[in-house]
Amino acid sequence: MTGAVRVVVDDNEKRHFTKADMERQLRLAEVNYCLSFEQVSDELIEDYNISDGTFDTVAECRYTVPSFTSIGRLYQGLVLSTMKNDDAAQAILDVFSSFISDEISDFNSNVYYTNPDYIRCCYLEGEMLA
Repeated sequence: MTGAVRVVVDDNEKRHFTKADMERQLRLAEVNYCLSFEQVSDELIEDYNISDGTFDTVAECRYTVPSFTSIGRLYQGLVLSTMKNDDAAQAILDVFSSFISDEISDFNSNVYYTNPDYIRCCYLEGEMLA
């Protein structure tokens, strides 16, 4: 699903962030960087009418979950190292809509904690490498 990031709202309804939505968020980042993570999250939830869902990668986690800023740094590195033609919006959509996002978000596995270059290679190959 290239071109949109899926947000599961409930079992029957799905909404997507389009490339235009992502480009808008990147423009707003110039202002939003000084706001709290919670405020920006609340505004996105409201703007996109995201209701509570059942997606939870933390509840079943047996280990300490990294902070959202640590997770963000990992994704930032992956996006920047795989971005083509300086198109950050498309690179973000591509990374978050690929299999690697689910792999990184499984904190009971070791993917998040592995070498970022290994994660990049797996992403580019489209599968987890041995």
